[in-house]
Amino acid sequence: MLKKLLLLMVVSTASSMAAIVTFTVSLSGLNESPVNASPGIGSGTVIFDTTLNTMAINVSFSGLTGTTSNAHIHCCTTVPFTGTIGVATTTPSFVGFPLGVTSGSFISTFNLLDAASYNPTFVTANGGTAATAEAVLIAGAFAGKDYFNIHTSTVGGGEIRGFLTATPEPGTFGMLGGALAAAAFFRRKLRN
Repeated sequence: MLKKLLLLMVVSTASSMAAIVTFTVSLSGLNESPVNASPGIGSGTVIFDTTLNTMAINVSFSGLTGTTSNAHIHCCTTVPFTGTIGVATTTPSFVGFPLGVTSGSFISTFNLLDAASYNPTFVTANGGTAATAEAVLIAGAFAGKDYFNIHTSTVGGGEIRGFLTATPEPGTFGMLGGALAAAAFFRRKLRN
């Protein structure tokens, strides 16, 4: 009985971990390739929901030397947290991203099963469907091979960028902690 209960708790925790995964991104010229001296900075989150097949983006940026010309996510570099690669998401820019500005913010959610959420070249190179493109994009994020890039009028190749970095959710740790506490409680109860 205890083993079944423990298995149920672990499976429940694992499935909740798989549903929503949060990545943070810290954008700067120092993260670009090649590095540039931009005073621009940015930060935000990219949240993948593997149950709803969505990607929610919330990014703010400021201090750019030029005005924004496009922004998107690139995937997947050869070496984690370094190098450059082609654009994975919508080109030339995310729909609704503020263009022609030196600072701003962007909040949007994309359907990852909609081919319009991707660069068609990325879809073709990664299995030919939005579902396979989603799998590659998310795997790239977990591997440290996806980066968010903001291009400007002064640095066309990208003024600031940042690699997506996985961030454990506090709720996931809470659930896991609860499951472990329950397991310890039941184990102690059985011994007595």
